[in-house]
Amino acid sequence: MDLQTNLKKYAKLLVKAGCNLQKGQSFLVNAQLEAAPLVRFVVDEAYRAGAKEVNVFWSDEAISRMQFLNSPLEFFRTFPKWKADALNGFAERGDAMLFLESRDPNGMSGVDTAKIITRSATRHKACKAFHEGMDFGRNVWCIAAAASPKWAKCVFPGLNEDEATEKLWEAIFHTVRVDTPDPVKAWNEHRKSFEKRCSYLNAQQFDKLVYKNSIGTDITLGMTKNHIWAGGGSRTVGGTYFFPNMPTEEIFCSPDYRRTNGTVHSALPLNYQGVLIDDFSITFQDGKAVECRATKGEETLKRIIAMDEGAHMLGECALIPHKSPIADTGILFYNTLFDENAACHFALGIGFPECIKDGLSMSKDQLTAAGINSSVTHVDFMLGTEDLSITGITQDGEEVPVFRNGGWAF
Repeated sequence: MDLQTNLKKYAKLLVKAGCNLQKGQSFLVNAQLEAAPLVRFVVDEAYRAGAKEVNVFWSDEAISRMQFLNSPLEFFRTFPKWKADALNGFAERGDAMLFLESRDPNGMSGVDTAKIITRSATRHKACKAFHEGMDFGRNVWCIAAAASPKWAKCVFPGLNEDEATEKLWEAIFHTVRVDTPDPVKAWNEHRKSFEKRCSYLNAQQFDKLVYKNSIGTDITLGMTKNHIWAGGGSRTVGGTYFFPNMPTEEIFCSPDYRRTNGTVHSALPLNYQGVLIDDFSITFQDGKAVECRATKGEETLKRIIAMDEGAHMLGECALIPHKSPIADTGILFYNTLFDENAACHFALGIGFPECIKDGLSMSKDQLTAAGINSSVTHVDFMLGTEDLSITGITQDGEEVPVFRNGGWAF
């Protein structure tokens, strides 16, 4: 593998397609120190594309861990004003934003998860313009990955650190199509592959979706009126097309947060801020999570659900066949960006304004009244299995197969 050549191709893909950076636009990059070689290529590509200014926000997981271990919980109830002002300012002036994931899945093992969750909530409240810029289609943004030695060793424990890191880079390049002759062109073709199924689902306007499988999932999701299924990418209110996630294999929607009933069981582990949650189930009644259990990480799961009222409800349902490009790698990445694209998933927390007709022009109150969930969090978890069935229930009560045996039924 020619790492430098592939990093350069990857950087071009992230700038040109992921963020679709426009000439004269400013650009924000969030990354960990391990991603520095990729970040340098990204910054170079951004300026080549005509960026007015590129700002890089660095982080170091080891230092973050020290802060969580040594600072009291009270410290995390506030968020630094200077940082909130900067992030809100970047969003308000229309910057494109790239987030590079490199975290060690075990990086926060042993840290009080109450501190992690409290920091996440206070950051969301302090950085309102920053988050709403992404949630309401005002800013382009993209989350992608950069291999790091500790993450790689978790994914490939039988290899030494250098071999594992190279193997993880190869997997990343494959899943984001960097190993094709023209990755940007490949992503434009990939985008088209979602259109027919989205069009079919949107024409059905199902009243409910019923999920069942052999590991215990038996849950019914009520859908909003005039809901919209999307996939492949998103468009800002100004019309710029971009890819929020690289990789992506999902077609997604936001269910009516008030109409979820039944129990869902996890199909894959969930890594939340460096804390692993595994073998868990959540039971919902009239939209609200009323019970949860986990073999590992149960306390963290309970704290996620208790983050605010909206964290008790669902904000997303996403459809991915059990046989998909990422699932076919046979790799458990211990990273939601990848693992959520290997299986059907739900998300606790905030829903998507783009998933309801005219949602991007609605106020938060209007979205809530229409059934789109509001929260300071959005946590994806995987439920797809090889025997998952999903049945759509029409407004007239007709049953229509959507998934059978873990794959599309139409």
